[in-house]
This record gives sequence, structure tokens and C-alpha cells, in this order.
Amino acid sequence: MQATAPGSAPAKADKGLPNIDSRKLTVELTQTPRTMPPLKDLVFGRLFSDHMLQIEWTAGKGWAAPKVMPYQKLKLEPSAVVFHYAIECFEGLKAYKDADGTIRLFRPEMNMKRLHKSAQRISLPAFDREELLECIKKLVRTDERWIPDKKGYSLYIRPTLIGTQESLGVGPSNRALLFVIMSPVGPYYASGFSATSIRATYEYTRAAPGGTGDAKLGVNYAPGIKPQVEAAKEGYQQNLWLYGKDHQVTEVGTSNFFAFWINEDGERELVTPDLDGTILHGVTRDSVLNLARSWNEFKVTERYLTMAELVKAAGEGRLLECFATGTAAIVSPIKTIGYKGEDIPVPLDPADPSSQAGPLARRFFDEIMAIQYGEKEHEWSVVV
Repeated sequence: MQATAPGSAPAKADKGLPNIDSRKLTVELTQTPRTMPPLKDLVFGRLFSDHMLQIEWTAGKGWAAPKVMPYQKLKLEPSAVVFHYAIECFEGLKAYKDADGTIRLFRPEMNMKRLHKSAQRISLPAFDREELLECIKKLVRTDERWIPDKKGYSLYIRPTLIGTQESLGVGPSNRALLFVIMSPVGPYYASGFSATSIRATYEYTRAAPGGTGDAKLGVNYAPGIKPQVEAAKEGYQQNLWLYGKDHQVTEVGTSNFFAFWINEDGERELVTPDLDGTILHGVTRDSVLNLARSWNEFKVTERYLTMAELVKAAGEGRLLECFATGTAAIVSPIKTIGYKGEDIPVPLDPADPSSQAGPLARRFFDEIMAIQYGEKEHEWSVVV
């Protein structure tokens, strides 16, 4: 059994110690700016902007002054707890440029709230969410030239919080580092939608009640790599994670799952698994639900959903569409679900056999993108 780390202190906000303060932020500009490649050459997460944000925390002194500095290597001891016990959480959001060149973020307060929740789940320090967002805005403005000025392109922002105490004992880290890096990215579907085939996976479990499925932790992602590789060998692009003896539907890969069908009462219904502790509270998921409810055109339900229900709906011709939602793709249409050795076809657009997206998935995609790029005024679009 591992011993508790000596001298570890609970990672809670101490009102007597400094919190993150954007007014104390300093900026050190790089002397060797990088070259932005042609947009057609952008690959997700492979190239990073000139600068990064770093904020250190210690149990005895609280949060240090934020620093925007040239992108550089981190300096950590090999005994840092992040390497041994996965004391790490992160977020993902994007900065966009609208037609007038104005920089916008999409619902960033939700990402700050989720990062804070994830940190608390693994006893990393609490922080002022609004102040962190102000620091991120300053970083984005510093690297404004890295935000592509073409619709569909954006600057991906990756805030990360790690435990850095030098100890092999298991316990709350008395030191932490919050850093933010950014990467220019192109559209998920460069030449239009491409519907995916997914494998309903029950041999592996992504998350269980009482676990960490509702937190954005690195430890949730690494175990999904092997099932992803296995699904790819069978010709599927993603896993549909099932849980329990009744094969409860949870998530698709690293995204939230939606089905649009005619329910057994004859109603058109958009259904998604409820937030039972195994599901990540996705920003795009929440946006889709809010838009659907504002349209008031069909029933919208968050509930316990099983694979048997999907199979039955497909067999009876009641399944209309399935899609996944997330920051990277916004909406990812699904055309096939592999389950117990059989492929279940999922309709896309009956009016257009060549379409790679159903009409509802496309509508959500277009609506959210219009808000992200400032084409439609909405409170979700935050000007930097």
C-alpha cells in the first residue's frame, strides 16, 4: 500500500491566501516567433502558438502571479505526482475570428466551471474562474495572429492543471501548475461531413457510477486508446461506450451521444444519456439541448438509455438520426452502429441519399457555427 504523502495539505481555496489575479499578469514576448503554415497544412494539435500561460500554486502561498511567456518546456522533477498518480485535469475550447476580425470565444465560462469541478475531484486547488478566463483572454490577444481568419478554422485552447509535488506518497499535492497552450486548427470535416461507423463496446468500461466519468481527467482517456485501436481494426471510427448488464448507452469516444427517433408513444424525440456521474457535461451537448428546447418542435429528453432500445427503434423504422457532439467536430453524424457482430444502419437524410448528415445534425451544426463566428448574435459568443 502506498503511504500518504508527508506534509500534504488538502487542496482547498484558502481565503487568507492569494487567488488568481489577472491584474498581476506579466507578459514576456518571444524573441523567436514561429511561422504560421498555410491553413491547408494544419493538423490538429501538432503546431503550437508562440506563447503560453503559466500560474503556479503552493499550499503555503496560494496562487502566484500569472505569466504569459514564450512557449517552452516544463521543468518538473521525475518524482512529481502527476507522473505517478495522474493528478491532472484539462479543458478544451476555441477562439474564433468573425468576418470583421473580432475575436470570440464560445461559452468559455462553462469550460472554466468544468475545469474547477475536475480539479476538485482530484484534490487540486480551487481558483477564481473569472480571473482565469481573463488571463486566457490576454493570452489569446497576445497570440492573435495565430487565429486563422477563415470560417471553419480556429485556435484551440488547452488549459491544464497538474499536481507537481515531489513525492511518491499518495495524497493531495501541495504544489500545482496551471498552464495554457494553444494550437491553430482547421475544420474537423475539411471537405464536408463524413458520417462515422461506431462499435458498441461492452467488453471495456469507460466510467462507472461514483467514478470520474463526469470530470475531464487525463486518466479517463488513456484506457480508451486500446479499445479505439481494436474498433479501428474492425472498420469502425469510434467506440460507443456501454455500461452494465443492460448495456446502458453512455458516450461515443470522447463525445456525447444523441439519438433522434419516434418514441414508442409516437412522438418525435431527441434523447441523450442523462448526467448520472458517468457522462461528461459537454459544452456542445448543453448547447444542443438548449437550442432544441428553444425551438420547441419536438420532445427533448435526458434519460437512462439502453442499446436494446436503439436496436428496437432501428428495427421498427423509428430511428431517424444518431450523432455525437463535442468541441472538435461540433456534430459528428453516425451512419452505422456495430453491436454483437451485426451492423445496425442509422438513417442520415432520406431526402438526399448522398448526404453524410441528417437534417437535424446539420441544423445544429450550422446554428452553433453561426453563433461561434458571430454571424448570429447570441449571449454564448463572448468577445475577447
